Amino acid sequence: MTKKSILDFTEMKRKGEKITFLTAYDFPMASFCEKAGMDMILVGDSAAMVVHGLPGTVPMTMDQMILHSQAVRRGAPNTFVIGDMPFLSYQISRESAIENAGRFFKEASVDAIKLEGGRRVARQIEGIVEGGMLVMGHIGLTPQSSGQLGGFKAQGRTADSAMEVVKDAQAIEEAGAFALLVEAVPPEVGRIISEMLKIPVLGIGAGMYTDGQLLIVGDMLGYFEAFTPKFVKKYAELAATIEKAFREFGDEVRKEKFPEGKHCYGMLEGEHEKLQAMLKAILPG
Repeated sequence: MTKKSILDFTEMKRKGEKITFLTAYDFPMASFCEKAGMDMILVGDSAAMVVHGLPGTVPMTMDQMILHSQAVRRGAPNTFVIGDMPFLSYQISRESAIENAGRFFKEASVDAIKLEGGRRVARQIEGIVEGGMLVMGHIGLTPQSSGQLGGFKAQGRTADSAMEVVKDAQAIEEAGAFALLVEAVPPEVGRIISEMLKIPVLGIGAGMYTDGQLLIVGDMLGYFEAFTPKFVKKYAELAATIEKAFREFGDEVRKEKFPEGKHCYGMLEGEHEKLQAMLKAILPG
């Protein structure tokens, strides 16, 4: 498959073709995404919860995110990969935002980076874009600042708060982002933003009217069990399948049913006898 570019995504929006978008954090999952023909992969800081078992995304570091991004790039060399800027990698200053974004491109060969926030991060987006890098914005429910939002809660559910989300969307586009992710807003808000902006608008819990959809793999495959957001559809229930496989393995080991002969390596012809002779020479009696 040929990797899509921002021109392809803009053309898809123009034609009304939906963009497919999943998270991945490692080589195997990225390779599955590419084989399945996903248009984009997000190396999300959701790895904090899905991979590292943390309660939120804030603890993730630049080094961790780059390590995950490197693995994903190796697994999906022909898919458009977006690296997620972790907490405090872009909030401190425009300069640090540019420098940290650059690390993703230099060290992990991503195609774009994503950062959270609307109007308050417009200057950082402008700086990164001026540095020659592609930026995806992220508004609505922004997990890194969920404390300010009162937790992981849907946004834009009143007219006033919806207008704030719309203004953030406009600011992201004006700052030069090539695309926007909108999370956990009513479908009406997702539709307004998608129709208003010229850049592609991806949704995660933003209804069916956005230009494409993102889901977190741990959620949609049913193996992340800590919690399941309302907007998730489970396309598989891997947690039960994995646990069943582990239990069967443990049971067979205890009952000496595994490994069988077909799982073992045989010695080369004549070597067993030689080994026995060698052992006899060194063993007492």
